[in-house]
Amino acid sequence: MTPGELRERLAAFAVNIERFTRPMLSRPDLWDAARQLRRSLTSVAANHRAAGCARSRAEFAAKLSIALEEADETRFWLEHLMSCTLGPVADIEPLLTESRQVAAILATSVRTARRAPRRS
Repeated sequence: MTPGELRERLAAFAVNIERFTRPMLSRPDLWDAARQLRRSLTSVAANHRAAGCARSRAEFAAKLSIALEEADETRFWLEHLMSCTLGPVADIEPLLTESRQVAAILATSVRTARRAPRRS
C-alpha cells in the first residue's frame, strides 16, 4: 500500500467513524466515548499526513509512532463501546477490523522507518 493509498484509507475511515458517532452525540452518556473516538482516529490521519512532511527520518518515524499510538487508542474505544454494548455490534465490528488493520500497517511502517539506513 502506498502512502497516498493509506492516506485515502484513513480519510475514509475518519468519515465512517464520523457517521458512526454522530447519533451517539445525542446521548449525554456517550458523549465522551464518541468524542474520544473521533479525536483518536482523526489524529491517526493527521499524524500520518504530517509524517509525509517530515524533515528527517527520525521525525518521520516519530510521527508514524504517534499515529500508531492513536490507532491503538481508536481500537480501545471501539472495544470499550462493544464490551459495554454502547453501540450496535454489527456497526462496531467492521470499524474494529479496520482499526486493527490500520494499526498493523502503521506498526510495520514504524519498524521499517526505524531500521532503514540513514542517508548521508
